[in-house]
Amino acid sequence: MRFVVKTLYGLEDVLSSELTALGAENVRVLNRAVSAEGSKSMLYKINYNSRVALSVLLPVAEFSISNQKDLYNRVVSFDWDQYLDTEKTYAVTAVVNSKHFAHSGYAGLVVKDAVADFFRHLTRRRPSVDQKSPDLLINLHISNEKVTISLDSSVIPLYRRGYRREQGEAPLSEVLAAGIIMLTGWKAETPLVDGMCGSGTIPAEGGLIACNIAPGKFRKSFGFMKWKDYDPALFRSVKYEAEKKERKSPVKIYAGDISADAVRMTGINISEAGLADTVEVSERDFLQSPAPVPGGTLIINPPYGHRIGGEEMGKFYGDIGTVLKHHYDGYTAWILSGDKVNI
Repeated sequence: MRFVVKTLYGLEDVLSSELTALGAENVRVLNRAVSAEGSKSMLYKINYNSRVALSVLLPVAEFSISNQKDLYNRVVSFDWDQYLDTEKTYAVTAVVNSKHFAHSGYAGLVVKDAVADFFRHLTRRRPSVDQKSPDLLINLHISNEKVTISLDSSVIPLYRRGYRREQGEAPLSEVLAAGIIMLTGWKAETPLVDGMCGSGTIPAEGGLIACNIAPGKFRKSFGFMKWKDYDPALFRSVKYEAEKKERKSPVKIYAGDISADAVRMTGINISEAGLADTVEVSERDFLQSPAPVPGGTLIINPPYGHRIGGEEMGKFYGDIGTVLKHHYDGYTAWILSGDKVNI
């Protein structure tokens, strides 16, 4: 099988290394994605184990079109009964950049109708469309003349781990948090500190890395579980292999925030992730507190943009620099910022 594994911009190399470590073959970096090859077991492994994948697509058809009718004709002639039947539900998502379609929604509608007509011609019945929880999610991608039709084996995006019960107004994506940690090179060899933890995504993802806990452990379902060829025994073996690698974290992780509500949310999420013994959560003002331990790795995501701006922004980051200078000697510090700042 050939897969296209989607990720966030800038995390392609991280994902490539991750897929190679999982045993995928012919791994190749694309734009916001990585292509790879492997067996059905590998499809399950990527969904269950990848920390930076958003979804795993299985391409089933590729062709070129010269007009809108070409798309319908090619899709209606495809053997959809390999993957779907009239008792199942389906939905179509579309990403289109082509002169033949003014917007993606219409191209998606063409595919939806073509699939329905395929079954009408075959059985005089058609499967129902379910946008919220389809048995089969069909992904349509059109770039100029080239069309790729894939099956989404994840359906619910993989950043939705399942452990986060509480979140603030603008929570950091779990995939982004894991990707940032992996980009820093942190591998649980030193304590990890997040002094502005918000709802705790960075400490939670750090804890999963430190304990070798697969991010898919907390999810109740994946799209491939509804496929006609789903192999429950094979998936159980994938989960078992991942669980065998779990360990007690060799280092402590420290999460702190000036907001009592943020600390409360972090505590709940850390507990849901089974990391209460790994992550220490406390209410503390980063700008007024010493480092919780000597030597370590600091990763923070300070408030920025519309929340703090102008001269106040400059002073805020200057204060962060002062704290790092006086209290975090011996640390490696990483700061996620949406602004150009001097520290």
